[in-house]
Amino acid sequence: MSRLLIIYHSRTGGAKSMAQAAFEAAQSECDAVIVHAKDATPEDLLTAQGYIFCCPENLAAITGEMKEFFDRSYYPLLGRIEGRAYALMVCAGSDGESAVRQMSRIATGLRLRQAQEPIIVNTDAQTPEAILAPKTLTDAQLAPCKDLGEAFGAGLSMGVF
Repeated sequence: MSRLLIIYHSRTGGAKSMAQAAFEAAQSECDAVIVHAKDATPEDLLTAQGYIFCCPENLAAITGEMKEFFDRSYYPLLGRIEGRAYALMVCAGSDGESAVRQMSRIATGLRLRQAQEPIIVNTDAQTPEAILAPKTLTDAQLAPCKDLGEAFGAGLSMGVF
């Protein structure tokens, strides 16, 4: 059975909810695994055929914990996972595009293949209080994450990715 690895980091719960929604939907389609970025290892990626990377955008970039995961994993994986499928999800207070660009460039360097368009959930958090507050995403905000998990899992199982 094909394995989908979902690696996430979350500060206030939004990205965790997004990753969890994708994970729950993917479970019925493939062997899905969800791992926090601080616990993820290059070996985790070697055992999976596809990846979803999910984190918040923080100061127009991916969070430090997600960057640390990529820093630890990039060189040990270089040349070993080429062609595998990936997708991105970002929880943002405004546009999320910078985090998507940053993770896309890392994925390009690893020679991964984008399986689906990135998902950005915009919480419109613009004040210090709103930015730091725990995030509870609505069903409508989580629906694209569920769709991504289900479709990606099905695509892996059918050999599309």
